[in-house]
Amino acid sequence: MMDEKIPLLHEDLVLINYEAKNRNDLLTGLSKILIDKGYVKESYTSGILNREKNFPTGLNTEGVKVAIPHTDAKYVNVPAILIAKLKNPVIFKEMSSGTEDVQVLLVFMLAIKDPNIQLKTLSKIMEIFSDGETLKSIYESDSASKIIKKLKPIIGE
Repeated sequence: MMDEKIPLLHEDLVLINYEAKNRNDLLTGLSKILIDKGYVKESYTSGILNREKNFPTGLNTEGVKVAIPHTDAKYVNVPAILIAKLKNPVIFKEMSSGTEDVQVLLVFMLAIKDPNIQLKTLSKIMEIFSDGETLKSIYESDSASKIIKKLKPIIGE
C-alpha cells in the first residue's frame, strides 16, 4: 500500500452537458477521454463495455439517476474518477435487476487500480446516491470546480 494518496478527482475529468446517442456511445466517448489523458490503457474501452453488458451499473436513485461504470484494475494506469453530467438521459440497465431501464443523467466512471480502494470509493459514492438532495445539487452545478468541491469531502480528498 502506498503512503501517498493519489487524488481521484480532477477538474479536467468533470464534463458538463456531455452528449451521447446511447450507452455504448457514452461509454466509448468517456473511455477515450481517459485513454487520451493517459489514465487508462487502450483496452479499457472493451473492458468497460463488456463489464457493463454483463454487470449493469445504472442506479434508480432519488433526485437524479446515476450510473457507475467501472472495470478491472488491469486496464488502469493512473487512478481517477471521470464525472459526466449528461445533457440528455442515456438508458442504462439497472444494477440490481439487470433488466429495468434507468434514464441516467449523471455518470461516475471509475478507473481505480487498487481493488481495496475501488471498494472503499464505491461505498463512499454509494453514500451520495442515498441522498437525493446531494445528487440534485451535484447535477445542478454549472462548473467542474463546484462539482469537485461538493464531492471532495464525501470521497475523502
